[in-house]
Amino acid sequence: MAHADHTRDPCPWVILSDFGGAFSMGAVGGGIWYGIKGSRNSPRGERFVGAISSMKARAPVIGGNFGVWGGMFSTFDCAVKGFRQKEDAWNAIISGFMTGGCLAARSGPRSMLSSAIACGVLLGVFEGVGVLISRVFSEGTRPQMPQIPTAAPAGSA
Repeated sequence: MAHADHTRDPCPWVILSDFGGAFSMGAVGGGIWYGIKGSRNSPRGERFVGAISSMKARAPVIGGNFGVWGGMFSTFDCAVKGFRQKEDAWNAIISGFMTGGCLAARSGPRSMLSSAIACGVLLGVFEGVGVLISRVFSEGTRPQMPQIPTAAPAGSA
């Protein structure tokens, strides 16, 4: 069972923070990806210019896509926390399910359901791996029973 993270901001601010963080990650990752791609697809003397123009064209789009996903997920996460009055792994799974469904809503109900299930399963895997890792790394911090002193052999003292 996950404990509440009291170091995070309250929900309206978390949404903005998560949106900005996701946008930044997407923009940086997209910049790296499209920089390499633009460089490889440009002629020999124009590689740097090709990389920069490809980055300028596509990195903000990828950042925006990541930002929308992060902001929507965080919004649903806050809504689910408010509705359930609990903070556990199910909140992330439900939020992932709802985010996947909403992002695929324009493609029709079948696509919406399959995307929702895929995102819910993906978040379930993430949460499961997180719980597994926390259990593995907390093994050494479990309280240990003190060692019982062995009795001294008879005749020695």
